[in-house]
Amino acid sequence: MYGHQGEMAAHRVVAVSSENNGVGCPTGPKSPIDNKAEKPALSNAKKRSSFSQFMKPEHKRMSRMIGYTLTLGDADAWAGFTTVAMARLTVEERAALAWAALRALDTPEQAEQVAEAVLSFADYPLPTFLNPMDDARWWASFASLKERKAYALAAYEALPLREQMAFRNHISEVEIAA
Repeated sequence: MYGHQGEMAAHRVVAVSSENNGVGCPTGPKSPIDNKAEKPALSNAKKRSSFSQFMKPEHKRMSRMIGYTLTLGDADAWAGFTTVAMARLTVEERAALAWAALRALDTPEQAEQVAEAVLSFADYPLPTFLNPMDDARWWASFASLKERKAYALAAYEALPLREQMAFRNHISEVEIAA
């Protein structure tokens, strides 16, 4: 059917195959059935490593989530990653992930810049409009501990002595009630 040229091509294939330790050669040490190259695994077939059997389901989902986020790579994807990480990972796991990510940066300065961006401080309190206590509580919810301590001490020191005493009494009452 193929003629002389087809026969020659077949002989070349067998000769080359037999040079590769008999792979693909019917008379070689491996039969064609044993040859994995003749029966390749499907790329979409699920292969489970033994390690994945021990992974928590939420960790498997987070692995996929990081892949999706890196593929999309935009701010919305990273914001979504944050939301999912908060829902699926413990505080300790998120802290370890943040630690590893900061350590993966090239310089300590880069890590510091990222940390500062995440831990953006409240800056100084804004002037109040309606209810100073509501505004102060709102500001304090964004302020760092260092800022809250500094403004609390400065505000306390700026009070007249009589108001300082009243504040100390109030704090003592709150402390006793707790």
